[in-house]
Formats: sequence, C-alpha cells, structure tokens
Amino acid sequence: MKNFIKVMIVLLVASNSINAQQERGLTGDDNWLNLWTEFRPDTVDYNENTEILTGNITEDITLSKDHIYLLMGNVFVTNNAILSIEPGTVIKGDYKSKATLTITKGAGIIAEGTATDPIIFTSNKSVKKSGDWGGIIILGDGFTNKVGKSFAASFYPEIETSHYGHTNYGGESHKSNSGYLSFVRIEYAGGKTKNSNKTNALLLAGVGEKTTVNNIMVSYSAGNSFSVIGGKVNLDKMVSYRAKDVDYNFNYGTKSNINNSLALRSPYVSSGKSKCIRAASNIDNDVDLSKDGTEVVATNMTLLAEADDIDYAISSGLIRESVYVGENTNFKMERSVISGFAKALLLHEKIKINEANLSRIQFENVLFNNFKGNMFSKKNNYNNEDIEKWYANPDFSNLYSKASHSILFVGINNIENMDYRLRVNKILAMNN
Repeated sequence: MKNFIKVMIVLLVASNSINAQQERGLTGDDNWLNLWTEFRPDTVDYNENTEILTGNITEDITLSKDHIYLLMGNVFVTNNAILSIEPGTVIKGDYKSKATLTITKGAGIIAEGTATDPIIFTSNKSVKKSGDWGGIIILGDGFTNKVGKSFAASFYPEIETSHYGHTNYGGESHKSNSGYLSFVRIEYAGGKTKNSNKTNALLLAGVGEKTTVNNIMVSYSAGNSFSVIGGKVNLDKMVSYRAKDVDYNFNYGTKSNINNSLALRSPYVSSGKSKCIRAASNIDNDVDLSKDGTEVVATNMTLLAEADDIDYAISSGLIRESVYVGENTNFKMERSVISGFAKALLLHEKIKINEANLSRIQFENVLFNNFKGNMFSKKNNYNNEDIEKWYANPDFSNLYSKASHSILFVGINNIENMDYRLRVNKILAMNN
C-alpha cells in the first residue's frame, strides 16, 4: 500500500453485543439474517413433488404450501396474469430441462414469504450443485440504453423459437410494477446456455420501481446471483452466497439502489474473474450512447471473501477485485465494509483518471479490511497512486484495517444464526 495512506485502525471489541446504530455494513437492531436464511442448503431435505408446473400460465394462479411443485422447462407467466405463491411453498427446478420461471412484461408475481416461512426455489436433484436449473426471470417495460427492442432470450439455458417473443423487455416507464418478492430463497440456479453463457439466479430486466424486492437469498448460483439490466429497482436485504459469477450485476442503463445487503464469496467456488459488484453501461457495444448510462447507489453493504488462507488465495489469483465499474457509469458506495480481496475497486481501462471521472465513482465511509491493494485501473493493472490518494482523502471518511472476520463481525461461526453485523463499538485511528 502506498506510503501516503497512513491510517490503520484499532478495533475495540467490548463484547458480543452490537451498537444498534452501527454505521458501516449491515444494519438493524436485530440480526435480520436470522430464521429465514440457510447457509447449508445441501443439508435440507424436501418431500417429493406433488404438482408439476410447465408451459404457459395465462391466467391468475396461486401456488399452495400444501404442495411441492416441480418446475419443468421454460415456464412463462403471460397474458397479464398474476402468479401468487403462498409463504412456505417449495418449488423445485428440474435439472434435466434446466427449468426457468419467467414473468413476462405486463404479468406479475406475488411471492411474499415470511421470516419463519420463506418461499424456497431449489434443485430437484438428490445431490445438488450450482447451475442445476435456470433461475427466475422478471421482465418489465422500464428504460434501457440498448439500441432497438430488447430480448432476454440469451439468458435461457435452452429456448424454443416460439417462445422468443415472451422474452421481450424494456420501454419508457420507470414506475411499472412486476410484483412483490420477499423472504425468498433461490438455490443452485444459473444453468449454462448452449453457447456457454451463464444464466442468472434472479434476472430483473426493465423492471420498474414499484416492484418490491427485499429479503432474497441466492445460494450457489452458477451464473450471476442477481442481475439488473435497465429499469429502476430498489433492492433491500439481499444475500448472495458462494456464487460462481458476479453477486450483484448492474447494466444497460439501470437506475438501482441496493441497501443493507451481503455478498459472501469463496475462492474455491467463485470463478477467478468474478466479483461482488459489477456496474457497467454496456457489454457488447449495442447501446445508444446518447441515452443515460447505469447509475448505482450501494449503501450499508458487506462484501467478503472467505478462505482459510486469504493471502494464498489472493496470490494464486483465486480472489481478485471486489467492485468493477465500467465507463459511462455512475457508482456510489457508502457506509459499507469490504474485506479480503486483492483489490477493492477495478476501473474500466478507458476511464481516464481525473477529477471528473472519479467524482462519478464515490466511496464514502467505507471500511477496507485485509487488502493487498485498493484502487486499480485496468489499463495499467497496478495500484494507481492517483486513485488511492483520491479515496484516502479524509473528507470521505474511509478507513483501512487488518482484522480477522471473527473479530470484525458479531457471529460468523454460529451456522444456525450467522450474524455479519460489525461488532466494533469504537474505532480509533492512528498513524502507521
């Protein structure tokens, strides 16, 4: 780390209690991860399915917790129909057909579980693994910066030509409502497409801001855990656990806020090029540059890489950057914790390092813990002194530390009640 960063922190831990007003990372007087999350989904057994969901759903339907459902093939909710799912319902994605569930533009989903009775989407294999089934796709008529009509067909493991029209998304409305998702677990999704593209456990494409998305846990996704393209979405209390690809992906002009959310990465599961957050405005140069790019505000995030030997995982290239920001993209992170990565931030190679561009990429009140380096430009791929100096400005109130996760957080060794809130009651700064 460069010499001008002269801040270390001493963590004073009074007890296992937490200050209810803890500023950085996950917040809450109580541990909101309790009860509804599951960090060992492979140990949970469900009964055999009693009902099958397949084909198109063209009228309102309610799934009952009295049944276990098998999702087969590409299931589309169409014709402005509403799919309602009772708390406690279990839906298994078929691994042979790489099943997907799609809420088409104009249709909706009401999947509101509870902390004691979450809704579960999981694999139907006896021995489950990442990518067993395709995932959930929700399509709306929100703004995108893509050229022409937008179709999500490339996000399916397999799709028939006759279904292609059902994958249309995007429009000019930011206020549309595709439904409600709350207290939902999505496990072992993200199956690969024929051309080796990865699907997402939960894809929100052109979804409007009236859509409610909170308390969602994605575990062991083979692709991105959460992917938001276009639209305007507010995400709250999200959990991404051991994804192979990106935890939170934002692209194609989305205006997204994500708050009070967690990403836990394992170098033995994740692909080497993946990261916790990827914010970009285009991938394939198929966007209208005259339109607004992606804008993401991330608050009270906790982004962690966990390994027995973090230094070895970093030196071996198993852990790389935590956050990637592309060109023509506004990104702000505040009141957050990032720990255990080779780099905190990697910028697209075309982003010139100047005040105008760095003003669009903000880190404020962030605790950077256990880093090999902090801010990098992809063009040179080395610790960039100008970037480091910018974010080390005391006005941003960023802090740097070296502490184990067991010291840093309230309770990460209790698998029955994992608690990733900081247990730091006081932080003292001193010169290095």
